Order: sequence, then C-alpha cells, then structure tokens
Amino acid sequence: MKFFLDTAVVDEIREGVSYGLVDGVTTNPSLIAKSGRDFREVIAEICTLVDGPISAEVVSTDAEGMLSEGRALAKIHDNIVVKVPMIAEGLKATRRFAAEGIKTNVTLIFSPSQALLAAKAGASFVSPFVGRLDDISHVGMGLVEEILDIFGNYDIDAEVIVASIRNPLHVVDAARMGAHIGTMPLGVMKQLMRHPLTDIGLQQFLKDWESVPKR
Repeated sequence: MKFFLDTAVVDEIREGVSYGLVDGVTTNPSLIAKSGRDFREVIAEICTLVDGPISAEVVSTDAEGMLSEGRALAKIHDNIVVKVPMIAEGLKATRRFAAEGIKTNVTLIFSPSQALLAAKAGASFVSPFVGRLDDISHVGMGLVEEILDIFGNYDIDAEVIVASIRNPLHVVDAARMGAHIGTMPLGVMKQLMRHPLTDIGLQQFLKDWESVPKR
C-alpha cells in the first residue's frame, strides 16, 4: 500500500520524506489555509520534495470553473493531480480532464455509488472519507471494502485513496483490504512506528549494554 501525507505543511512533508515513507501528498483548501502561505507557491514547493502524485483541489463548483482552475494547476508540475468534488459538475469536469490527459482525484466520497460514478467518469483516484463516516456512527472502513469489491468486479483502474484516516487501525484495515493508498496526517504515520514493547525492549537492551565491560 502506498502512503500519502495529508498536509500542506512543508516541514511535515520533509520529515515524512526523511523516513522514506511518502509516496504522494494530498492537500485541500482547509490545509492550504492553515499553512498561511500562497496556494500555488505551496503546491510548487511540495512538488520539489515528493516525486509522486500531488493532489491540488479546485474551489469552483461549476464544471467550467473547475476546468479553468485544474488546467492552471496541472501546469505547475507533471505530478499534479486535480482534486475535484463528488458533485454532478465535478463529474462533468472529471470526464473532460480525463480526455485531456489530466489526472483527477474525486474527493468527498461517502457511498460506493459515488465511487463507481467517479471511476466511470474517468477519475484516476477516488477518496472515500472513513473518519468522517465513523464520526456519524457509520463504519467508514465498510465503505472502502464495498468500493474495492465493486472495482475488483469490473477491473476498474481508478485507485482507492483511503482518506480522513484518524488512527493506525484505519491504516492496517485498509492494507488488509487491499486499498491502494492511505493518506494520513504525519501524526498518524508516526503512530504506526510505535509500540510500547518496542520502547521497553530498547530500554532493556541499552541498560544491559551499560553492564557490558568496555575496553
């Protein structure tokens, strides 16, 4: 499974890259706003740090506006993936982007039917939001399982990005299901590295090493 970082904070991306774990980056208007920097400047810098898909989201809600924004974003770097909302106008834009050879990530997916429609429209990636479903007492990972089943039935090429990941269990469940990608905050990526028995074991090894005679 590929790991994407869900952030627009360049220092977090640099840290993730230093671990050798970052295959791509997803951003959205909220994350860009939190960075406090110019949108295009941030996206361009991220592209210099990660050699993989970089999702940059449009903010228009009509197809023509999305197309105009997306074409401009795609010119920033070859790795740009235009992130489009799962609405009717978004499907129109996705279809035309696909015809132009521009990759898309259809976001805000909360049902298997939405994922299927996005894939049929030509999406390169679909992003089901598991954490937000969990928040309203739905099993978010159940949605991922349904999407993977449907895509497997028809050999659909679109990759599934498990989004709105809140904890390491989401990542493990996604990997067990065969999801293509998990996009997560740096904090969750770092949580995946940790286990209390690892810490205890390391402390014991170091303690024992102190008792070894040194020349």
